[in-house]
Amino acid sequence: MGKPTGFLEYQRLSEAYKPAAERVKDYREFTVRLTDAQAAVQGARCMDCGIPFCNNGCPVNNIIPDWNDLVYRGDWHNALQVLHSTNNFPEFTGRICPAPCEAACTLGINADPVGIKSIERAIIDKAWEEGWVQPQPPAAKTGKKVAIVGSGPAGLAAAQQLARVGHDVTVFEKNDRIGGLLRYGIPDFKMEKHLIDRRIRQMEAEGVTFRTEVLVGPSDVPAGIINDATEVLSAEALRSSFDAVILAGGAEVPRDLPVPGRELAGVHFALEFLIPQNKQVAGGAPNPISAKGKHVVVVGGGDTGSDCVGTANRHGALSVTQLELMPMPPEQENKALTWPYWPVKLRTSTSHEEGCEREFAVATKAFVGENGRVKALKVVRLAWKDGKMSEVPGSEFELKADLVLFAMGFTNPLGSVLDSFGVEKDSRGNARASTDGEGCYATNVPGVFAAGDMRRGQSLVVWAIREGRQCAREVDAFLMGDSVLPR
Repeated sequence: MGKPTGFLEYQRLSEAYKPAAERVKDYREFTVRLTDAQAAVQGARCMDCGIPFCNNGCPVNNIIPDWNDLVYRGDWHNALQVLHSTNNFPEFTGRICPAPCEAACTLGINADPVGIKSIERAIIDKAWEEGWVQPQPPAAKTGKKVAIVGSGPAGLAAAQQLARVGHDVTVFEKNDRIGGLLRYGIPDFKMEKHLIDRRIRQMEAEGVTFRTEVLVGPSDVPAGIINDATEVLSAEALRSSFDAVILAGGAEVPRDLPVPGRELAGVHFALEFLIPQNKQVAGGAPNPISAKGKHVVVVGGGDTGSDCVGTANRHGALSVTQLELMPMPPEQENKALTWPYWPVKLRTSTSHEEGCEREFAVATKAFVGENGRVKALKVVRLAWKDGKMSEVPGSEFELKADLVLFAMGFTNPLGSVLDSFGVEKDSRGNARASTDGEGCYATNVPGVFAAGDMRRGQSLVVWAIREGRQCAREVDAFLMGDSVLPR
């Protein structure tokens, strides 16, 4: 390392945020990037630990110590090359990845870990500003055609890798814009969508074709899943027109809560609220679901729930309460027990800081209505013992609620897409395909592959990018007999 004692001399400096009272007035990103000098100091904190556990903590196996050291030395251009060698879209992960690499940082055993995510964002943002990120069209075409169903991070990563080795790649998306849940599942205040648009322009220059508003497989989709399609393509048509197909759709089927009163107006799935909001921010029609002046209850304590909290606050909600079934986790993990793995600990997001009451270990028993609209939730407190929950006698209470949003996760990808191709499913309803060994990422249907949420279920953007890249290599080997793409 350039400064072996840097971790002893410098403290962690996290990215700053605009004040909550200011940032809730719009949907712009509010994170303040590290300056070049600040990033260099943070890069100097990367210690000569011998075994960089951060590499394996990162699903795409970013070569983190190398680009930390290059940033410390001021060699930003080479830092970009190292970063891009494992990650097609660091501007996405540098903003929305929860940074499992930092949980695995050796310095984090007894001190604050290196601010890996903030350095990653500083590298890629500087690279775009300097004009270093350019299209990489192939030297020659192979004549092979690949269809990719789904334009989220898995589909985009696979598309870019395959286009760069000369295949003709077409990405099909059922919604009106490219990006999948990157585009419509993540609020703009966490990641502005021009970041996706410029990557799309780069990929188009590399030869990727994008087709929006095209539904592949089924003729319709179930309630709770947004569908802008004006055209339907059958699985047979796709397979007959392309040499290989990658199924890379998201895990979009939301988990429901079938308790009394579920049918009341004002009870919605999270994406029924978040997707129209992103469309409105992009210049579309107003969100038909408004939280302004309402008591909002978000059922589910994860990232999607946090996104609902932040969006409701920007609407001007009267109050926001988030419910979590599990007990409140500890504020600080036991590092001796958890390192280098992802720890369970209390995480307070920027949306929580903007205004939110959080209730842990509670279950919803029923929705109370008035004139057909929800007015309250009946909830009960839970006791947890040996991993099992039980209701606490006499602990029932009501919460005011004019708007209820379900953010309890997603059960599986759209099963009818898999059925239309004849793809076998695993016990969770995902495409059955392995990730290692001969034939990995291939389904039981010849020439049809699966990656990302479609194969692994609901997961992180960084896992989607990893699977998209690895699947692209397997498709390339399937088409050409061998592949020069990285594993």
